[in-house]
Amino acid sequence: MSIDRKSEIATKLATVTERITAAAKKVDRSPSDIKLIVVTKTFPITDLRFLYELGVREFGENRDQEASQKVSELPSDINWHFQGQIQSNKLKSITSWATVIHSVDQLKYAKLISEFAGDQKKSIFLQLSLDEIPESRGGVDPAKLHELAAEISHLSNLNLMGLMAVAPLDEDTDQAFARLSKYHQLFVEHFPEAKFLSAGMSGDYELAIIHGATHIRIGSSILGNR
Repeated sequence: MSIDRKSEIATKLATVTERITAAAKKVDRSPSDIKLIVVTKTFPITDLRFLYELGVREFGENRDQEASQKVSELPSDINWHFQGQIQSNKLKSITSWATVIHSVDQLKYAKLISEFAGDQKKSIFLQLSLDEIPESRGGVDPAKLHELAAEISHLSNLNLMGLMAVAPLDEDTDQAFARLSKYHQLFVEHFPEAKFLSAGMSGDYELAIIHGATHIRIGSSILGNR
């Protein structure tokens, strides 16, 4: 059974990799510029070991307790990405294991991450809300984005990598990612170090790549439905 599961994961991983390459070529981008994060939340440690054996080193989680256990059981060369909704009381633990935190949308969270990071610099993305009613599902209102980033830039121990977003529920995804691309281009003009864009999941990662995503977060297309 486990051999079949590893084969299944390998096949799906190869398919996603091929589709990433095809999407990148459509807009003359190098596939090597796109980082695939496999979203492993709720999946067993055995699946993560198979992924590791297949060469995956970027894993995405959104539950602190579950991720902490997995981190303790897997090799230390894995980069762990936290992409869930942040809770202040979980941040000390999250900062201890997450290599990158994708979902920062408030100054208070950035301050806590900076405090808990200690001497080790922590990489973060600012989550931008693309929803018709901004911030209704998390993420910062685009009108407040630059002010928040400026405040965060004064904090120590933080590396602001760029923007993260989730496609809205009430808008065409292609149009939403086109807006996101414009927001990001303007953002980089003011914060040139923040050149990365985390966007795209199993249902829309090819569109995200076409609109400039550098980090895509794929779960079900590789591991199946939970």
